[in-house]
Amino acid sequence: MPVGITPAADMVIAPDPRHDTRNPGIDLLRGLAIVLVVFNHLGLRIPLKQTALADVLPAWFLSRLNYNGYEAVFVFFVISGFLIAGNALRRWGGLERIDMRTFYARRFARIVPCLLALVGLLSVLHLLAVPDYTISRPGQSLPGAIWSAIGLHLNWYEGRTGYLPGNWDVLWSLSIEEVFYIGFPLVCLLTRRRWVLVPLLALLALSMPWTHAALSGNEIWQEKAYLPGMSAIAIGVLGALLAARAATLAPRTVRLLGWLGAIGLTAATIDGAVMWQQLRDGYMLLLALSALCLLLACEQRQRRGPWQAWHGLDWLRSWGRLSYEVYLSHMFVVFAVVRLFKLAGGDMRLGFLWYLLTLPLCWLLGAMVERWLSAPCERWLRARLSGARDKSRVLTTSVAD
Repeated sequence: MPVGITPAADMVIAPDPRHDTRNPGIDLLRGLAIVLVVFNHLGLRIPLKQTALADVLPAWFLSRLNYNGYEAVFVFFVISGFLIAGNALRRWGGLERIDMRTFYARRFARIVPCLLALVGLLSVLHLLAVPDYTISRPGQSLPGAIWSAIGLHLNWYEGRTGYLPGNWDVLWSLSIEEVFYIGFPLVCLLTRRRWVLVPLLALLALSMPWTHAALSGNEIWQEKAYLPGMSAIAIGVLGALLAARAATLAPRTVRLLGWLGAIGLTAATIDGAVMWQQLRDGYMLLLALSALCLLLACEQRQRRGPWQAWHGLDWLRSWGRLSYEVYLSHMFVVFAVVRLFKLAGGDMRLGFLWYLLTLPLCWLLGAMVERWLSAPCERWLRARLSGARDKSRVLTTSVAD
């Protein structure tokens, strides 16, 4: 199932001491989500249930490892709304006081350099007729793909014409997020009052099951339509508003929130088929609310001061910090590894070994993109678009700030 994520892009000018470092729990959640994305795209080509792992692990469990990419995107959507709205509240003191110029400048600086680089590279590969990168479906064209990516309607384009090649396809969630964030500051400034904004966000958030069900006639469009994804982002925004007004909770309550979120996410990802039978289109709403519980627990933990837990999972948090760069670039690694797998004989029994090659290569490529493209371009653009140089990296989400 195709998936996608985008980055966060707002930070605090004068950070509260409680928020002067990254939240390791949120980075861990984002890292888990991006690893599931990579597993999804590799699993479509080298399914784990067909490897020797099926001799020791249940096939249903291996399938869930491979096919939770779509759910991971909705987790990113919730994180995106939570961090972007939270950063806006700390930066400006209220959503009704958002500075539109600064907000849009920061998003442009974060999003556009990698997006343009990817679209440019994919266009060259298409013109060279490189396998796995050539647009060939009826009704699709290179100009159409370019315009849909830059114009933030690639999800709609695929809904009408079918899936684009993998590296193009990953941009569908960027269309959803950035359309939301184009309108977000406008709505905040127009409503002006929290008692007006909150019901609008709640209505959008709770509409997810119905908007998802209403699109059942087109499988691709149902997966990638604007409203269900925006509903998940709205849940994150509501969570940020709640976190800003809530008192510091007792440790026992924070642990309860964490366990509720962890159980909900585990049930939705590991036992998704059963959950779907019970909840149908409400299944994704449960997933989003579970992610929100974890985010609220992480935010409450951060209030007690900077923390660094589970050192053995530092590698996974590093994936979370690089999630945007890894997401945009990982299909280059996936396609290359699958080609090598086939050239080596395509022994499906040993297919799981190719995951051990794919994961570090995806991380390495994402780190290179971050170091030599996204970070320097972001600093340069922010200094010129917002009128002040930011020397700190932004607090990022995935699926955006």
